Amino acid sequence: MHVMQYEITLPADYDMGIIRKRVAEKGPLLDDFPGLGLKAYLIRERGDDSPVNQYAPFYVWTTHAGMNSFLLGPGFAGIVRDFGRPEVQHGSGLVHLEGPAHASVPRTAVRRRQPVPEGTALSALAEEAVRETERLAGLDGVVCATLALDPRHWELSQFTLWAHDTPRAVGDHYQVLRLSQPHRAELSGGDLR
Repeated sequence: MHVMQYEITLPADYDMGIIRKRVAEKGPLLDDFPGLGLKAYLIRERGDDSPVNQYAPFYVWTTHAGMNSFLLGPGFAGIVRDFGRPEVQHGSGLVHLEGPAHASVPRTAVRRRQPVPEGTALSALAEEAVRETERLAGLDGVVCATLALDPRHWELSQFTLWAHDTPRAVGDHYQVLRLSQPHRAELSGGDLR
């Protein structure tokens, strides 16, 4: 399991309706993409508890081949053509868990980042983060929760999809415009087990 996200920060006066239209038109193209567990099409709008306008999709891949096919294929090439080549944040998926609202359409996503300080016992920190992700995944309104480790920047990233608009969760909040999930059923569990 591999997790990735890129953020495209847009001008303060950017019409976010353009992104909404793009997602509505192009989103279905990934509904049967090989190797894609799920893609949440995320945005933040300046002024709605966000300092920026941003398109920031989040992906969980079941295979590296699927991820590579996407990054080297026409879908990502369109992003690069229209917005420039974004830095793709990625990491090893440690755990993915379905929540009580797993059958619901997610409305909100929360990303929480945690730096891994030098000298930290990595296995203990990862186990603690997995336990916290398990706790979050059990909360009412949670669709699913994913935890990843980026060993380049030594950072843990926890993504939680929620079925309602105002989750009480710490982190960056995003609106979910759409969810593609062709191989979501293959994501259960994690790589620490």
